[in-house]
Amino acid sequence: MINRVLYFLATNIAILVVLSITMRLLGLDFHLAQYGQDITGLLVLSAIVGMAGSFISLAMSKTMAKRFSGARVIESPSNAREIWLLQTVEKQSSAAGIGMPEVAIFQSRQINAFATGMNRNNALVAVSSGLLDEMTSEEAEAVVGHEVSHVANGDMITLALIQGVLNTFVFFLARIIGQMVNRAVFRSSGGPAYWIIVIIAELVLGILASMVVMYFSRKREFRADRGGAELAGKDNMIAALMRLQSQYEPSVLPDQLAAFGISGGVGSGFSIRKLFRSHPPLEERIEALRQL
Repeated sequence: MINRVLYFLATNIAILVVLSITMRLLGLDFHLAQYGQDITGLLVLSAIVGMAGSFISLAMSKTMAKRFSGARVIESPSNAREIWLLQTVEKQSSAAGIGMPEVAIFQSRQINAFATGMNRNNALVAVSSGLLDEMTSEEAEAVVGHEVSHVANGDMITLALIQGVLNTFVFFLARIIGQMVNRAVFRSSGGPAYWIIVIIAELVLGILASMVVMYFSRKREFRADRGGAELAGKDNMIAALMRLQSQYEPSVLPDQLAAFGISGGVGSGFSIRKLFRSHPPLEERIEALRQL
């Protein structure tokens, strides 16, 4: 969904812009801006900044997820459903070969869940109160299995690596564009106009790059569905997706977390928004499971 841009990409681009401004203030890339001939140096610098921006965003993901969703981590279960949730995540994490994630509940009447974190052994799995209230235990177990599979498959790391590579080219091309436009229009090799052009180019290229990240995110959803089917049963995973399909309304997860949700988004036909969706349509996911 386009909301993914407001979370993963927006955080990532914001970090890139902050790093760019910091480097400017420190004078670290003044030579590149002034002369523009050191393409190799610019590419190396771009790779360092690009990967740093992506992994700083990833490192912040758990903290930001808790803050944006209002998720409460279960430290000591207070009722039967919290005990069931902890036991289910523990059982599936062991079966998937990962460390026990933090388990949290966020208040929402919608059926939803998300997983995030820096690595497979230090992740967060959160479900909505609506999921626990509205789904059968079999369906809920399948949704939890889907999220545990995201962790086990290393999807957060994979997308961070992809984003880091894209960041490299965004950072690099933004400065090439800045030099070309500044010299052609303002007859200058530096100055305020150059930096304004660079920041605008970073924002535009960053949004375009997000379409590539979304494409890979949609592919990883199919894999997580298969993982959920292995952990909780194919029929249960299909039933969970069908429940989402029948009850789906626009997610009330905060916009910044919609990309991590189980439902993600639905719709048929082509629109530019589909290029920014992190999840495939539910009917496609159900059909893919049926064909396993």
